[in-house]
Amino acid sequence: MIAGQLGNTLPVTARLRAFSELLKVRLSLLVAFSCAFGFVLASREVNLLALLCVFTGGFLVSGASITLNQIFERDLDKVMRRTMRRPLPTSRVSVQEAWILAGLCLTAGITLLMLYTNLLTVCLSLLSMVLYSFVYTPLKRVGPIAVFVGAIPGALPPLLGWTAATGSISYEAWIIFGIQFIWQFPHFWAIAWVADDDYKKAGFKLLPSGGRKDLNTAIQIMIYTMFLIPLGLLPATFGITGIYSAVVATVCGVLFFAQTFSLMRDVNHKSALRIMFGSFVYLPVVQIAYLLDKV
Repeated sequence: MIAGQLGNTLPVTARLRAFSELLKVRLSLLVAFSCAFGFVLASREVNLLALLCVFTGGFLVSGASITLNQIFERDLDKVMRRTMRRPLPTSRVSVQEAWILAGLCLTAGITLLMLYTNLLTVCLSLLSMVLYSFVYTPLKRVGPIAVFVGAIPGALPPLLGWTAATGSISYEAWIIFGIQFIWQFPHFWAIAWVADDDYKKAGFKLLPSGGRKDLNTAIQIMIYTMFLIPLGLLPATFGITGIYSAVVATVCGVLFFAQTFSLMRDVNHKSALRIMFGSFVYLPVVQIAYLLDKV
């Protein structure tokens, strides 16, 4: 009751900002971009209305999944410095309001995808939401298996875009899924390394090698990053894109891979932070290169 009353006393702009934080708009936009990326890459001629609906549907389903994640972890968020100021721990949004927001976003997103794509895309979108909110979220306190499970919904957006355009899962769809799937591991582990102290407060166990920030974890990050170099060449190899994007993907992959050597040498927070930011740069730059090369 108190949480609801506090939420209702906030100015309209503050409430809208709180709902925006609950949806993690920037992250949901990145998910939506990945959906649009897969759609455009698969399309011979781009239907702009369908593209807009895929982008919006992806954004809404992602926002619903992220909101559900925050509902389930609201008590854990209170103990972590990086999350204690989120809308639910600070009572700027009530749990009931969060449930309503998640329900509305999920309904609207699935409806858009149902109207303008196909049943396969709708089913994969629901699978992504279930895996992220109901499987990955509780597994974060079990062990690093959560990273493998979380990498599946994390890599599904470009595949969803592909199926939205073609209605089928082809080898090309598996290639763009595979690149984003492997990218998830250095991305997740770098974040887990940087946020390790906070994660321990909540009981999250995402780092490999027994949850230690050591050379073994750094080597595993290096190995998965190394795999991105040959994987980045597959779209050109199979005729999805051309040679220019292959060059960009290779350069980005090598630079990303090179960052892991400082982590193996120093085994410290600063090197992990560089890899985390490197992961933020790698994926959108490579995906944009693929799109430009196709055009």
